[in-house]
Amino acid sequence: MSLQLGDDLKMVMGAKLERSRVIAITSGKGGVGKSNIAANLAICLSAAGQKVALIDADLGLANVDVLMGLNSKYSLWHYIKGRKTLDEVVHAGPAGVDIICGGSGFSDLADMSRFEQKRLVDELDDFKDSYETIIVDTGAGISKSVIGFCNASDDVVVVATPEPTSITDSYSMIKVLSLGGYRGRISLVVNMAKSKKEAREIYRQIADVSMRFLNRHLYEAGAIVKDEKLCTAVKMRKPLVLAFPKSPAAMSLVNIAARICKKTYISSSEGLFKKVVNWLF
Repeated sequence: MSLQLGDDLKMVMGAKLERSRVIAITSGKGGVGKSNIAANLAICLSAAGQKVALIDADLGLANVDVLMGLNSKYSLWHYIKGRKTLDEVVHAGPAGVDIICGGSGFSDLADMSRFEQKRLVDELDDFKDSYETIIVDTGAGISKSVIGFCNASDDVVVVATPEPTSITDSYSMIKVLSLGGYRGRISLVVNMAKSKKEAREIYRQIADVSMRFLNRHLYEAGAIVKDEKLCTAVKMRKPLVLAFPKSPAAMSLVNIAARICKKTYISSSEGLFKKVVNWLF
């Protein structure tokens, strides 16, 4: 494997977790690089020694399989509809990451029948227990299914860009989670920034408003400055941290992985997917 992780990252994530830690990667709007960040963070954690699963929870516009260079014939949609078993929709991805791909033509988890809900909850909660970290790449926006996956996660990482619409929508996401009673840690990643200074200013702007109006502390997960290598990696259908491990954006992703995993989280005895379904229904 070409990815070279620093000793600090390995040390931070070397300890065995007592239970699965679920991290939702989300955004207020699309086109901010959320799925790319989710895929690369999953590889960073796996390369550092954790057993990691990546779930593409965007069943309408899924693209994790493309970013990971997979030719996925089956997805979570096939499992939900009873056409395939759970084992048949889990794909072996790069760097040892197990991937459950999303799909298209299934607009929302709320479209599931009660039988489909129960089947999803029972088997995926058992599946979760086999991993140290589950990365959930949610859809964009504040739909009920997106908020459901966020509420069911130990940590939520909101991805924003310097665009005013992204900044506004990121705050809206934080507001919905906070007013809805989410008790986990909310962090912000600023992507596609012109400089680290610009990214820091955007973080401070959103963090200040969140504290002032929501009394919610927003953690700084890190920043990714614009890097042409990222576009090249996407065209190659290869994760950035594997295609160009020494690029500035790849190093930023490694730092973000280390920072996220230094944070504590609130554990719950209730299963991830049970919480999702309880929220939806």
